[in-house]
Amino acid sequence: MAAPSPPPTIAPPTATGPFAALPSASIDPVPDDWWRLYDDPVLDRLVQSSLAANADLRVAYANLDGSRAAVRQARAARLPQTTVESSLAVDNPAGQPSASANVPTTDYDLALTASWDADLFGRLRSAALAARADAAAQEAALDGVRVAVVADTVLAYVELCGATQALAAVAEQVGVQQNAVSVAGDQLNAGEVSPLEVSQAASLLASTTALQAPLEAAQANARYRLATLAGRPPAEARVDPVICAALPKLRTAAPVGDGAALLLRRPDIREAERRLAAAAARIGVARADLYPRVNLGGAIGLLTGRLVATGSPLVSWAFPNQAPARARLAQARASERAALASWDVAVLRALREVESALVVYDAEQRRNRTLVEADKEARLTARRAAARVRLGDAAPLLRLDSDRTVAQASLAVAQSDLAIAQAQVALFRALGGGWRTAASPLE
Repeated sequence: MAAPSPPPTIAPPTATGPFAALPSASIDPVPDDWWRLYDDPVLDRLVQSSLAANADLRVAYANLDGSRAAVRQARAARLPQTTVESSLAVDNPAGQPSASANVPTTDYDLALTASWDADLFGRLRSAALAARADAAAQEAALDGVRVAVVADTVLAYVELCGATQALAAVAEQVGVQQNAVSVAGDQLNAGEVSPLEVSQAASLLASTTALQAPLEAAQANARYRLATLAGRPPAEARVDPVICAALPKLRTAAPVGDGAALLLRRPDIREAERRLAAAAARIGVARADLYPRVNLGGAIGLLTGRLVATGSPLVSWAFPNQAPARARLAQARASERAALASWDVAVLRALREVESALVVYDAEQRRNRTLVEADKEARLTARRAAARVRLGDAAPLLRLDSDRTVAQASLAVAQSDLAIAQAQVALFRALGGGWRTAASPLE
């Protein structure tokens, strides 16, 4: 009896077509090593280190080894099972008062038994198919961990770079505002301004300086994440810190491919499809329990000094009470339906994540262009306000207000640059890139 095949897993045409046409993306295929699009040697080294020694990957590799061992066990169950048994007994009549002789005797027994499940109704064959599908699902799960490790490494790196870039922007504004405080103090001594203007300049400097502490914490946290992703203690990040001065940028529009390529590439979709195949195979296991099980057995051995051989078939059948077997069959069919629904969920989730990531990425790029323009105008306004204050044509508060605007605009651009990089990582994570070129974990 053949094992049942899983129901067809065919996505609708709307799931395999192109994604939303946006200027920030192209239809080029997604490269396996997508992080190399940034052309950053430091990032390349960090990703390779994470793929080689990440602790989560080592767990996934061990789980895969266990699944492959289960496949070998299921295959071996279809072969004849043999057992060698032996015994040695010494009979000492001295301890028996009624014995007529005191000469000890020795008995040797040696036997070889063999049994073979005929598997007439495909129970073992279906179990082997289920084990192979489970192993393939575990392999897809390993690929999913690789995707996550790559994305988490790149994300930690860009957040480190983003915090460094934001710190530089804040430091620039701190320097400008320190100069403004010094000038205001000189003007106060000359009687040109009141203590109010000096206090406002000092307040602006303090609020801008306060932005540095959380950015420094973000730097440290990103370095700790990079260390642990590579399987190293976070304390090593303080000894040998990763250095990044500016955010990496893509050289071209983000390649996203189309829906058909996504369904083939996403590891969670492949895992769900293999789980479905395993569930379908287990229906064959449950169905075989409705029919008799035939086991052919035999033994040959040396028993009490004589060669003895026996052989007999063993037939077992849960009949007429088949309610437990039919309940297990119904349970297996329900598991198959759930696995099919899980495949649908994985497909829909993958498509939604890509479309959503594309929209967020494109929107942040458009927002960034506006923020860059606002930053330019704020800096121009600050220069003009400083000139008017020097000429005595405007109150000093005008310069303080323009400096505050520049600080806010500069930090907003830095935060938007980081948001663009984070959106890129989210997009490539959703696309499922970065798993075919992974290295084996270190011992």
